[in-house]
Amino acid sequence: MRGLLKFSNAVDWLNAQVGKWVIWLILGSTIISGINALVRKIFNTSSNAYLEVQWYLFAAAFLLASGYTLLQGEHVKIDVVSSHLSKRKQIWIDIIGFAFFLTPLCLVVLFFGIPFFLQGLRSGEMSSNAGGLIRWPVYALMPAGFILLLLQGLSELVKRIAFLRGLIPDPTVKGAARTAEEELAEELRRQAEAQGRV
Repeated sequence: MRGLLKFSNAVDWLNAQVGKWVIWLILGSTIISGINALVRKIFNTSSNAYLEVQWYLFAAAFLLASGYTLLQGEHVKIDVVSSHLSKRKQIWIDIIGFAFFLTPLCLVVLFFGIPFFLQGLRSGEMSSNAGGLIRWPVYALMPAGFILLLLQGLSELVKRIAFLRGLIPDPTVKGAARTAEEELAEELRRQAEAQGRV
């Protein structure tokens, strides 16, 4: 199990690094969008390449950050039922989800996505839009993103099993500082309690 936990730590580090850098793609996309809008308004011209670069950058941010999002526990969950269950049952739901839903989904996308990317690379496929870009770089994002997501899913699976075996603390508890909304809610709760005592 120690080797699997080392693998998990390595994957967590990798996706944390990707998450740290991928945010800049959103900034790049925003800047390009602003420049494109200004050029269109001022000079009454535009470029399909600029529009496609925005799309490429957004796709890169979305796909490459999916593993990081899973690492942070920010993927959408339906907690209506599981929030009423014990921690062990919640962990088992996660294990079943990672093993029987996330992993097969990632493998199917990779099974179809890698040949799709390779075909685009071999053919040198270009956008059908005038002045558009070559397509294989954006096709490469699909396998890259799903590989990162698959690795993080395996890392989360290892952590859940290690938790059930008593080897690590609860991996679902976030170690980060509270958000401003959480601090405000806590302050309002304290004020309500203080008023109730008066």
